Amino acid sequence: MKLNKILFATFMFSALCSQGADIDSPTGKLKVITSVNDEGKPVYSVICDGKTVIDKAPLGLTTDFADLSKGLKETDVKTGVINREYAQDKIKKSKINVSATNAVVKYEGEGGKRIDMEWHVADDGVAFRYLVPRQNGKGSMVVKDEKSSFVFPEGTTTYLTSQSDPMIGWKRTKPSYEEYYVVDAPMDQKSEYGHGYTFPALFKTPDGIWTLLTETGVDGYYCGSHLSDYKDGGYSIAFPMEGENNGNGSANPGVALPGNTPWRVMAIGDNLAPIVETTLPWDLVEPKYATSRPARPAKGTWSWILWQDGSINYDDQKTYIDFAADMGYDNVLIDNWWNTNIGEKKMEELIKYAHSKGVNPILWYSSSGHWNDIEQGPVNRMDRPIERKKWMKWMRDNGVDAIKVDFFGGDKQETMRLYEDILSDAADYGIDVVFHGCTLPRGWERMYPNFVGSEAVLASENMIFDQVFCDKEALHATLHPFIRNSAAIMEYGGSFLNKRMNKGNDGGNVRRTTDAFQLAVAVLFQNPVQNFALAPNNLTDAPAVAIDFMKNVPTTWDDTKYIAGEPGKYVVIARRHGDTWYVAGVSNLEKPVKLDLSLPMFEKGAKLQMINDNKNGEPVKTEITVKNPEKVTVTLNPASGFVLQN
Repeated sequence: MKLNKILFATFMFSALCSQGADIDSPTGKLKVITSVNDEGKPVYSVICDGKTVIDKAPLGLTTDFADLSKGLKETDVKTGVINREYAQDKIKKSKINVSATNAVVKYEGEGGKRIDMEWHVADDGVAFRYLVPRQNGKGSMVVKDEKSSFVFPEGTTTYLTSQSDPMIGWKRTKPSYEEYYVVDAPMDQKSEYGHGYTFPALFKTPDGIWTLLTETGVDGYYCGSHLSDYKDGGYSIAFPMEGENNGNGSANPGVALPGNTPWRVMAIGDNLAPIVETTLPWDLVEPKYATSRPARPAKGTWSWILWQDGSINYDDQKTYIDFAADMGYDNVLIDNWWNTNIGEKKMEELIKYAHSKGVNPILWYSSSGHWNDIEQGPVNRMDRPIERKKWMKWMRDNGVDAIKVDFFGGDKQETMRLYEDILSDAADYGIDVVFHGCTLPRGWERMYPNFVGSEAVLASENMIFDQVFCDKEALHATLHPFIRNSAAIMEYGGSFLNKRMNKGNDGGNVRRTTDAFQLAVAVLFQNPVQNFALAPNNLTDAPAVAIDFMKNVPTTWDDTKYIAGEPGKYVVIARRHGDTWYVAGVSNLEKPVKLDLSLPMFEKGAKLQMINDNKNGEPVKTEITVKNPEKVTVTLNPASGFVLQN
């Protein structure tokens, strides 16, 4: 599947490198400038079309054997050009062309200490990582601190979500990347818990330059990182808190030498298209192993989202299997407690029934272990290899080819190893994996071929728990395509057609958004395996136009284009599946807004199907003719949405 053509025209600048190196993107749109200050501290700047994005931000590592952040000088710079292609069927595009400048800047200091910086500079973003050679007899290191910083211009505003305290929340399951975003805030605003912010993080400079920060290439050889609070004019990389994983495991990563850190990634643009459309998290990594079969994209449902724990019984699961079959869906997720409420033997019978209906069960497991107080089972099956392989064999023998693993304990290196171990073992048994109550994926869609989704967001389940989440649904939906879902696939589980958040559609929290809004987010929220929040009653109580759309909407995409919008206000995105384009939009504005959309993917005279709301807030389907592809007029109403399809 991978088509690699790498042109690596390499040349060397010998240095006097206190002057630093200038690294330009292929067209010169972005420029990285490296230098060393008077204290021998490496710093860098990023320029976009002549406008400063990052200004003299510190770099470097402190380790157990040497301080590799000061007392350094640049010695050599090697640069080259990267042009390659690869295919990927789980993210926002299926065929990706990578064009970038690669540079390795070498630093040396007293006592023979050495560290290299590798840069990837594309027209739509910048990434860097550290390369540490074996030196002075040292074959390993512990990274005590990473000095990597991001110093934005004064007046930059932020779109951030806080890193929570460890071991708090329900059953002591945090951090789980499920905090609120604070929208368009000043940089000096403190995080909610005082621990900084999770990736991804979005920034807008006073010059109108957008930057999305994240990381990629994180595996069992490093920890997951986050951003510090704003301090000394910027943000820096922060490691996990000691209290994560119930205090077990080191917060500082250990690295074999020669070794490298993960990539620090900045998608950058003078508009939001490079943010929404970026593929940088996947451009910088490679698959770690092959699988016996491709991952299986799928649509499905699950009872728990509306019927909750009481529905995890044999009869209710048969009802949902029948419902999935009626919808033409591929799967049904059987959630927590199935091992006690149904039991392994009856599950084998239920699995056979599902297969007879053309439906594949996805089975839920707790990650288990010593890092929370979870009772929901199955527990103690995924945290250790012997038990894990036993149950994966049982699943393989019974035709289960996908699992959902929940409730992880943090971002320490040992937790990253657990994610990797689960994925690797599952691949050996032909099983795809979704993570829940978990960390942000960091290039994993490409690194792990059987990885098919992660939550790592305040997802649909919260609308069941508290009315405030229903009240904020439109706000969140206008953020995720620019931030969380831009950096990684997102297992959200939305698209409710119940008006009320309960089994009977007659009680519980009230949905504030329209049905057209719910259809639009099925396109806006991208994940190859989607378990939509539908219920059997929707076959009779939901509008037929909505059910028909939900039966046919794809879950994989060949292209993605930003059309219009601003985080927290409204969003319009186009996605292509095969030859069919879907243009979807939702609004969090208080008043209707009339949009003149540029849709060059459609020809003049093209007939489009449009679903939006009538004056009663009910979804209707009409046909429109494109008179001018550069000016397709659509009205977005508050808490509403639309979908256009050719």
